[in-house]
Amino acid sequence: MTRDRVWLGVLLSVPATAWLAVAFAAPLVVVALLSLQETADPFAALSLVPSFKQFADILGDRYFLGIIAETILLGLGVTVGAVVLGYPLAMWLAGLPQRWRSVAFAVVLIPLLTNVVVRSLGIVLLLAPDGLFNGFMRPFGLARPQGYVFTHFAVAIALIQVFLPFMVLSLYDSLANLDGRLKEAAASLGASRARIFFAVTLPLSLQGLRAGVTIVFLLSSTAYVSATILGGKKVWTTGMIVWQEALQNLNAPTAAALAMIMLAWGIGFAFLAERVVRRFSPWLAPDRPRRASLALPAALERVLVRAADMSGQALWLALLALGILLLLFPLMLVAVQSFNDVPQASVAGFRAFTFKWYAAVFEVGAYLRAFEISVQLAAASVACALALALPAAFVLVRFGYPGRGAVQAFWMLPLALPHVAIGVGMLRLLQWYIAIPPFMGLLLVHVVLIVPFAISLLRSSVLQLDTALEQAAASLGANPVRVFFLIVLPNLAPGLAVAGIIGFLISFGEVTVTSFLTTARLTTLPVRIYAEASFSLEPTVHAVSTLLILATVALLAIVNRFVKLDRVWAK
Repeated sequence: MTRDRVWLGVLLSVPATAWLAVAFAAPLVVVALLSLQETADPFAALSLVPSFKQFADILGDRYFLGIIAETILLGLGVTVGAVVLGYPLAMWLAGLPQRWRSVAFAVVLIPLLTNVVVRSLGIVLLLAPDGLFNGFMRPFGLARPQGYVFTHFAVAIALIQVFLPFMVLSLYDSLANLDGRLKEAAASLGASRARIFFAVTLPLSLQGLRAGVTIVFLLSSTAYVSATILGGKKVWTTGMIVWQEALQNLNAPTAAALAMIMLAWGIGFAFLAERVVRRFSPWLAPDRPRRASLALPAALERVLVRAADMSGQALWLALLALGILLLLFPLMLVAVQSFNDVPQASVAGFRAFTFKWYAAVFEVGAYLRAFEISVQLAAASVACALALALPAAFVLVRFGYPGRGAVQAFWMLPLALPHVAIGVGMLRLLQWYIAIPPFMGLLLVHVVLIVPFAISLLRSSVLQLDTALEQAAASLGANPVRVFFLIVLPNLAPGLAVAGIIGFLISFGEVTVTSFLTTARLTTLPVRIYAEASFSLEPTVHAVSTLLILATVALLAIVNRFVKLDRVWAK
């Protein structure tokens, strides 16, 4: 590779790297510095002399330690639940004929790209005192007068529903590439379906399982939006404490220290998951001594296989049906509630049909103003993200230089770190630089959240470009600028449209970081819904949520016209 191409690759890497350095790395540095402050005074100057007082106070307080332990256990429980429900869904998607696969993918992508608050509202209706779950448990004598909301169970179910799509899609990547002949060979040797799963499917999908487990644990153990709505201040998580300390108590150093502790356990869990998978995947490093395999103790394996064989197809179908219901049914409940003539949003029983909540949406100016802000923010964020991601995608496909792998890892890092840390850091940066408009702060962060997805989607589009067309145009005298606008850009149009729509949905539905940075005059629609849901007001919030669900379905239908939905994630 010539020196000119190396320098061109470096130059094309600068925009995305510089933006992430300002809007992602800088807030994390601020969080690290804040966590080392000795005083919690919000007006005190930033000290560069490190102090571990905040960490000592947290780790020496049984209240904080209890919440941290509770949060980690909750994250582990949610991860196990996502694995149990995720495997049947992922295997179902991978086994479908191609003509049905894109439709089935909508079952996963619609909830994934729907606002997290909307999905949590559906879980509230499901677990309410007069909800369907409490009614189902009544014949067994397990119904509760107050329902199952505001419990650890409710928070866990909500988090499984929210993060299950990440597990399914991570497993799908591995299962879709699994050689079917291996299963056929095992079946021809007399292996049952259960033994095929434990001996073939599970070992060869460990990389996807590792990715899914890591993502779900990181997101569920740092979440606070669903925990706030379903926990009702009776269940506390570390993310909720960070939000309270930063925004209500104005104690940024304690919030930052908690965020750093969350970051530490996330990195530790990711490292542990990687080590475990490598230990049980000796074929990934054939030159190393084989220390272990995935083989279970013989007695335990016989019990598991026998139990799975006995339940067999029934268990698989039950888990598959439960997973699909958990993903879609809460959204259906939200839609039904939007036509329900009840006094409060949390009242689940259907009373009478009405359109008044939809009328109220357009009568209440706050919703319309919040919608306008959300559209403006999402459109601006997508435009900036695509402008940054497109050159980055070309770097990953066509240009190489020393250190490109590290730069690529930096571009993907926002997917792996807790968003609450970014929110705390950016909030303090905006407080220091008050000349920066709040909209600009939101734009900076939203672009950070979109860029990793946009780079991944556009990288696949760039890979599919026919370089022969570019060479032919150049041989006819077209300069690089004309080649780009006449050949490259038209061929990238479908990929740009898909990345733009997915990025728009991500930005439009973002709540976690946005809730740290909104002001009274600059509140996005998802944050407005979150505020309304926290106080359990009129079902107007369900009418707004239903409109958002329909908009998500419509935009995904448009995406499917360009690229089939199963291929979108494969990108």
